[in-house]
Amino acid sequence: MKGGDEEVATPAGPPQPLDWKFSQVFGERIAGEEIQEVDIISAIEFDKTGDHLATGDRGGRVVLFERTDAKDHGLSRRDLERTDYPISRHPEFRYKTEFQSHEPEFDYLKSLEIEEKINKIRWCQTANSALFLLSTNDKTIKFWKVQEKKIKKISKIIADPSKAVGNGNVASSSNSNSPKPFPTNGVSPDRSCNHLGNDISFPPGGLPSLCLPVVVTSQETNLVARCRRVYGHAHDYHINSISNNSDGETFISADDLRINLWNLEISNQSFNIVDLKPANMEDLTEVITSAEFHPAHCNMLAYSSSKGSIRLIDLRQSALCDSHAKLFEESEAPGSRSFFTEIIASISDIKFAKDGRYILSRDYMTLKLWDINMDSGPVATFQVHEYLRPKLCDLYENDSIFDKFECCLSGDGLRVATGSYSNLFRVFGCAPESTEATTLEATKNPMRRQVQTPSRPSRSLNSITRVVRQETLGVDANGNSLDFTTKLLHLAWHPTENLIACVAANSLYMYYA
Repeated sequence: MKGGDEEVATPAGPPQPLDWKFSQVFGERIAGEEIQEVDIISAIEFDKTGDHLATGDRGGRVVLFERTDAKDHGLSRRDLERTDYPISRHPEFRYKTEFQSHEPEFDYLKSLEIEEKINKIRWCQTANSALFLLSTNDKTIKFWKVQEKKIKKISKIIADPSKAVGNGNVASSSNSNSPKPFPTNGVSPDRSCNHLGNDISFPPGGLPSLCLPVVVTSQETNLVARCRRVYGHAHDYHINSISNNSDGETFISADDLRINLWNLEISNQSFNIVDLKPANMEDLTEVITSAEFHPAHCNMLAYSSSKGSIRLIDLRQSALCDSHAKLFEESEAPGSRSFFTEIIASISDIKFAKDGRYILSRDYMTLKLWDINMDSGPVATFQVHEYLRPKLCDLYENDSIFDKFECCLSGDGLRVATGSYSNLFRVFGCAPESTEATTLEATKNPMRRQVQTPSRPSRSLNSITRVVRQETLGVDANGNSLDFTTKLLHLAWHPTENLIACVAANSLYMYYA
């Protein structure tokens, strides 16, 4: 009590864990069905409104989905005002269109095959009801415009058999007794054939009249995807990231050693803004793994490295941003270094929070949340599959330790998510004092497998590793078998709602809460 009559408001606790439910699946795999390599989805992205979703696959195709459930659920404003209970309906998407974005190519100068696999997709600003997006494979970025076009149809054909055409003039029937007029080109009508030139001739009496189709524009529409620009020949190494700038005019593309800045309107010129390539390649110690523009400040961008660090750079400082404005990295615990330390420290993906205050990063074992105003260390660390730590040697032998998992944040910034093996993905609460750590499986029953490994504290790993003592590699902390051939690498969070779209091989699953 304050002053005897006012109550002091108690601080609200962390938000309650979400109850996730299955929403939809596209391309569900039938038991025993063999998956074609070209059908495996390799990129996924919501647009800024969340009304459209794009996926790219290893076959170079881009598939678009659109949301079909209207937010007002088809009710008028008056009916909504009369409704005294909330209308709950889970989001629904439908297939919209698809197009072939990239084809396999061959670089004859380097004797190098360039596969058509889509590495990244990024949505651009819409204009005049048209959708715009960028897609890239290892070498070439393309700018696509997808728009509805009205279909033109032939409604009728005009034909008048009573008239004939000769030399471009309408002539009377060959049975007519009327005198034949001289044609305008001065050729005598007494000749057996009227000649327009060496190749074109008309028989006496002319031809039957031409049948002319009448083309009309119908009300039916068809979606047409057209490649507006191709941005190529700017990367010596494989492109791992593209990111749109908040100015709506520029974007960046990043490979292992360089980051280039492009203007959307100019496809034959780019500016190199980061270059990590040393004079002697033997001196190379790290490579760029991911890069992203700040969501609000057009002069700032961040990129991650294989050493586990994140650099924030300011384009206003210099044309070539080899020196960073801020460096985010976690100091190594004494005595914890091993052969696998640098491998599992490599960051595979970074994402800015919607407000630009935080950066989420994913390395092989953990998710880390960084405050851009605090470069001393991450503000939170989440253990994704800590039960695999004793098995790093086996994971190295089968190359699983090099898998690149993506990460995502919710629109409100209260939760983060990332994938794991056996088509599992994990959702963590990142609000203060939150203990939310949910494990879901990319099936129609997402809650059937729960991994109860704690997500916090971030630096007390010894107690966790003591518990995990399974002798077989494919067993998690709860004794569930793990399949390292099925891994959930790609997922995306809806920008405004608790809706996650995730990829399991060639299937697209959606879950809502």
